[in-house]
Amino acid sequence: MAIPVITEKLLAAKKAAGLTFADLEAKIGCDEVWIASVFYRQASASMEEATKIVEAIGADASLIEPLTECPVKGALDPVIPTDPLIYRFYEIMQVYGMPIKTVVHEKFGDGIMSAIDFTIDVEKEEDPKGDRVKVIMNGKFLPYKKW
Repeated sequence: MAIPVITEKLLAAKKAAGLTFADLEAKIGCDEVWIASVFYRQASASMEEATKIVEAIGADASLIEPLTECPVKGALDPVIPTDPLIYRFYEIMQVYGMPIKTVVHEKFGDGIMSAIDFTIDVEKEEDPKGDRVKVIMNGKFLPYKKW
């Protein structure tokens, strides 16, 4: 996956500041995953949010305005991701996508889960057999319209 130059600059400034995305969530008041999506240009920030992000990591002010621009979303290259962690999500959808779709349709009817009216949280769940990653996706159900 090619990382945009602006992402590299933001990540370098964040690292130099010694901050995590959880630290930025506490400083800025926006969710850590959303802030990371702004860094990776998968979400756009308001001028106020972009200013807070850039100032919090001590980055150059010239990065503020680009963070407010509408990004090209979902631009993973190649189509099948090769990063092992990202690939696991791809694999999860290959294995469990149809079962999840069937259960959603049984519970809600014919429709989709919004990726626009959507939140995602990543939590660490401690377990004596090895810590667990808990990913919680929460999207509005959108029924298909009949006409």
